[in-house]
Amino acid sequence: MLRKTFITLGLTLFLAGCFGSGTFQTNYQQIDRSIARDWRVAKISVEVPRSLSVSEKNSYMPRADIVWHGDPMGDRYAQIEAIFRDALQKGTRDLRGSRPVTIQAVVTRFHALTPRARGMDGNVGVHDIRFDITVFDARTGAALTATQAVEADFAALVGQAAADADARGYTQKEEIGEHLVKVFRNWLGGYGEDPRNSFSRMGR
Repeated sequence: MLRKTFITLGLTLFLAGCFGSGTFQTNYQQIDRSIARDWRVAKISVEVPRSLSVSEKNSYMPRADIVWHGDPMGDRYAQIEAIFRDALQKGTRDLRGSRPVTIQAVVTRFHALTPRARGMDGNVGVHDIRFDITVFDARTGAALTATQAVEADFAALVGQAAADADARGYTQKEEIGEHLVKVFRNWLGGYGEDPRNSFSRMGR
């Protein structure tokens, strides 16, 4: 046990030297409820640009725009699009107004944890997620909001906490999806829990 502790500590110090600890945040400008309550979502558009780089390396902190191991090997762009689309559908259920709108999200970063990073312990591991989002009038196509760059970073489950979560069926995919639902729901009118915060943690 002591040997494992020293190995983990040494690895943490090594990674800190390579990448450093950073400040991450979930941050966005909330849309006023008096505006959002008049909307109902007629269409959801999610784009994950093929220009984003993808890494399949099972290293601690791969350098890429997209790092995703929470689905079987396949089209990572399509997998991330599905995660966002599902979260947007769930996160916009509070909108039951008369004006049909289209919500367009463009993913700019989706850097989750590799299996190797998820197995670590300590103050490490960040799901680093960024996207641009805009609301349009579904009838006219006119923009109802300015395009907003949203930061949706949050501290990832790692080590024993991640293993325990997996054992009860709460996977990395559910972890990220749940956070995105909170972000979308609160962004559109301040519904539910406000997930905005900032934190320091070793990650990328």
